[in-house]
Amino acid sequence: MATDVPPPGLLSPKLNALGVTLAAGGATVRVWSQNATAVELVIFNEADLDWVTQAIPLQRGDDDVWQVTTDALTVGTHYAFRADGSDTSRFDKNQFLIDPYSRGLVQGHGYDDFRSVVVDTAFDWGHAVKPLIPLDETIIYEGHLKGLSKRHPDVPAALHGTYAGLGHPAMIEHFHSLGITTVELLPVHQFMSEPRLLQLGLANYWGYNTLNFFTPHAPYATIAARREGPSAVLREFKQMVKSLHEAGLEVILDVVYNHTSEEGPGGPTSSLRGLDDAAYYRQLPDSGEYVDTTGCGNTLNTATPAAARLVLDSLRYWAEEVQVDGFRFDLATSLGRDETHAFTAEHPLLQAILADPVLKTTKLIAEPWDVGIDGWKTGAFGDGWQEWNDRYRDRVRNFWLSDIDYARRASVAPAGIGGFATRLAGSSNTFAPDRGPLAGVNFVTAHDGFTMRDLVSFSTKNNLDNGEHNRDGADTNRSFNHGAEGITDDPTIRALRRKAMRNLFGTLLLSAGTPMITAGDETGRTQRGNNNAYCHDSELTWLSWQLAQWQIDLRAHVATLIRLRRENAALRPARFAELGRHVPGSSEMDWYDEHGETMASDRWHDPEHRTLQYFAAETPVAGKPHNRILLIVHGKESPIDVVLPTVAGVTRFRSLWSSEEESPLTDRTTFVAGDLVPLRGTAMHLFAAE
Repeated sequence: MATDVPPPGLLSPKLNALGVTLAAGGATVRVWSQNATAVELVIFNEADLDWVTQAIPLQRGDDDVWQVTTDALTVGTHYAFRADGSDTSRFDKNQFLIDPYSRGLVQGHGYDDFRSVVVDTAFDWGHAVKPLIPLDETIIYEGHLKGLSKRHPDVPAALHGTYAGLGHPAMIEHFHSLGITTVELLPVHQFMSEPRLLQLGLANYWGYNTLNFFTPHAPYATIAARREGPSAVLREFKQMVKSLHEAGLEVILDVVYNHTSEEGPGGPTSSLRGLDDAAYYRQLPDSGEYVDTTGCGNTLNTATPAAARLVLDSLRYWAEEVQVDGFRFDLATSLGRDETHAFTAEHPLLQAILADPVLKTTKLIAEPWDVGIDGWKTGAFGDGWQEWNDRYRDRVRNFWLSDIDYARRASVAPAGIGGFATRLAGSSNTFAPDRGPLAGVNFVTAHDGFTMRDLVSFSTKNNLDNGEHNRDGADTNRSFNHGAEGITDDPTIRALRRKAMRNLFGTLLLSAGTPMITAGDETGRTQRGNNNAYCHDSELTWLSWQLAQWQIDLRAHVATLIRLRRENAALRPARFAELGRHVPGSSEMDWYDEHGETMASDRWHDPEHRTLQYFAAETPVAGKPHNRILLIVHGKESPIDVVLPTVAGVTRFRSLWSSEEESPLTDRTTFVAGDLVPLRGTAMHLFAAE
């Protein structure tokens, strides 16, 4: 039977159209506050952000939404809110507060002094459309908006480190030449640097300190756009997305909805805290003490429908109005915590994102943990989500690095090859069968932690320049310096490090799952052992484009591996195979030892036996070529001769790639079953099985 009762919670139509809605002759502005007793719209002189020209009271309506319609709001208007309430410890009627739904901001005199701006959102997208790249073809490239182009010699200096710089043809050529399909940008929402960092002469470079969920970070725009104003900044951002889409490249945003730059109770008050601190941030019900599951001072309370709706509306804005292709959710566990602060995959916000007709067509990637109680949730987000696979990262690092370090000192590694094989085959012990291997975003490095070069060059972190006496950053890195800490001239150690990077890249790009590369790893970028360089906006963190020959060779290996992944569907199954059942989209796998015999059960976890041959065959589909590969993995520093196995229907094995080569060879060798493949130490070797 039909009902006039509106849907409850965050999808209530009474929460629609928050922020400014322009109309002929003026605009309506709406803002939510449950505990305020008065809310005021403040209009400023455009040339003097301290000069209030009008103060207009808002009227309280249904669902605690305050609104007013006025001709004082037009494109270019600078405005803010002021809110008053009975709890004077939470409300300051004189504090200017930016609109949570601001599409543009301008900064005043202080680091936390901002005004909202009404922007012109018009933009001609032409024929540009979202590439909609299938998950099994996706190669994610995680990078910093500024750092990517800041030093590129073919990007004009005026565009260095900007939105326009990232969309420049020189950057597009870089992505294409590697084979990247999807660029994942560290936070580009307007953010602030913490006062502590500013006092140290540092800055928040990564951007995980969001001021506003709708506004692009203005300092990443060109000087020309910034001078023109927030509307021009937004246009430059959209032009970047358009240029990348026209080149067939996707754009994913790393979004920080779990907390804001207002920090803990003693932090700045810029927006949500002044509008309704008790409702927007997680707190204990009796004391009002903050429940901080992010480690950043506050946690957005997504159990409050209006706070959850703020996140949902922001996502819709970026996916629809700005046309981005997906999102990586920082500390996503915090977003799925209910009113008791416990995580549930059925959280209304998480389910609303999956059900949204626009958002469900985007890539949705969870960082499946936070620092709260029971915060580690890898594998728990359910169908429709992808998740950063930290279990993959740790196992791969162990196998190629810390296990080898251990074996040098104890003569035998601490673990066999079984756990590594599980990760290579798609982490079926982490992701449910209905989700498949592509639910896992595989990575070896990310923005936080060692770069790949530092991972093979440092056994301990070197974060003294961060101003925290080397206390910050992870202490457990599963890294291995191969015999000398940091820079060394020893040719043997340097060769071992280069091969270790090739083994790590080979694993990453030949594993089942969705691979993510950290920008600069493909050319051996170093941060000189700093594994938490969030506060360095300098050459330490910007990509260098001046490459030695070994860096050019490493980049060639990465491009080759990406091409081979694209050409061999057996390497990128969408589903897990099931014994005795035909599963379309899966790869049927067989495992052999170094003698070419089927892997015995006792060998999987025997640390003396760290060699396997991984045979993967694409599930046959009528009328389609049947792709098959063989991958040899040897996880010991001692040499070995591997006997190629006899596989039904395979007459030869054609070499495609080997980590033992300093530079990828163009002339490849063909082998048959029973032939010996010599490996001089830790190595990988990929073959086409024909």
